[in-house]
Amino acid sequence: MVSIDDVARRAGVSTATVSRALSGRGQVSATSRERVRAAADALGYVVSSRASSLASGRTRNVGVIVPHLDRWFFGTVLSGISDTLMRHGYDVTLYNITDDDAVRREVFRTALRRERVDAVIAVSIRLGDAETSRLLEIGIPVIAIGGPDARLPMLTVDDFAVAQAAAGHLLRLGHRSIAHIGAAPEFDREFRVPTQRRLGFEHALAEAGAALRPDLLEPADFTVDGGHRAARRLLDGPGTRPTAIFAASDEMAIGAMLAARELGLRVPEDVSVIGVDGHELGAFFGLTTVDQFPRGQGERAASLVLSMLDDGADAPAQTILPFEVVERGSTAPPRG
Repeated sequence: MVSIDDVARRAGVSTATVSRALSGRGQVSATSRERVRAAADALGYVVSSRASSLASGRTRNVGVIVPHLDRWFFGTVLSGISDTLMRHGYDVTLYNITDDDAVRREVFRTALRRERVDAVIAVSIRLGDAETSRLLEIGIPVIAIGGPDARLPMLTVDDFAVAQAAAGHLLRLGHRSIAHIGAAPEFDREFRVPTQRRLGFEHALAEAGAALRPDLLEPADFTVDGGHRAARRLLDGPGTRPTAIFAASDEMAIGAMLAARELGLRVPEDVSVIGVDGHELGAFFGLTTVDQFPRGQGERAASLVLSMLDDGADAPAQTILPFEVVERGSTAPPRG
C-alpha cells in the first residue's frame, strides 16, 4: 500500500510538505505542490480521510438536510451543493427528513451530533425552535436555503415577489381570468413557499383590479401528475374556463399543459400557462417560467459554507437570491 513516505521520496520533499500540499493547508511553493501532486497521481496515493480528520479536526464532510429526495427542485439544489463541495475535497452526507417524527428526532438529537460533519445545509425545511437550538449547540456552520429561521444565516428567494412576477406577466398580456395551481395543505406543512406564492398571486390580482375567483384555486402536490389533475378540474369543470394558469412549480405547469392538450385546447391560444423554477424540461415544452436558478442556490450555499470553514468568514443573516421571468411560447394575450 502506498504511503505518504513513498510520495515524499518520489517528489523529493518532506512528508510535512506532502501533507500541506495535498490538504491545501499551510504554505507550499507552487513548484513543490505540483511535484507532490504528480507523485501522488503516479503512485495512486489518496489521503486517508481518517488521518486527515485526526490531524485537522475536520471530517471534510458536510451534512445536507432535505425534506424530499425524489423531487426535481431538491435534486437540482443538491447537485449544486455536491459539485461545489467535491471540487474542494469535501464529501456530502444526506439526511432525508421524512414524515416519521421518530426519524426526525433521531436526526437532530443524535445523527448530527456525532461529529461526523463539519457544517450543515438545510434545504427548504421548516425547523422547530428545538431543532434550530440543537444545530446551533453543535457549534458548526449552518446555512438554511429557503427555510425561514431568524437564528440561522439564510439564502432565500422572495417567493411573494416571484408569484407577483408570474401573475404580473399574465396580467400585462391582458388576462383577467387567471387560475392558480398551488399546494395542498399537507404539502405546505414544511414550507412557507406555496403559501407565499399564493399570497403573491392574490396580491398581484388585487393590485390590477382583477377578481380572485375561489373556484380557480386548485391544490396539487408539486408533481406533473398533480398539476395535470388540477388543470383537468379547472379546464373541464362547470364554471367559466380561465384564460390562463399560474402553476407554483414548473412540473405542475407541464402537467397543466398536457391536460389542456388532452382536452383539445391549444397552448397558448386557448389557455396560457406559466410556472416557477427553471426546470430543464421547460425549454422542451416551450414553458414560460420564473427561473429561480436552483442549481445556483446550491452552489452559493456550498461556497458560503466553504468560506466559513476555510476562511472563518461570517455568513450574512439573509441573502436574497435572484430570479428571472423567462418568456417562451406557453403564454400569449387572451383571444378576443
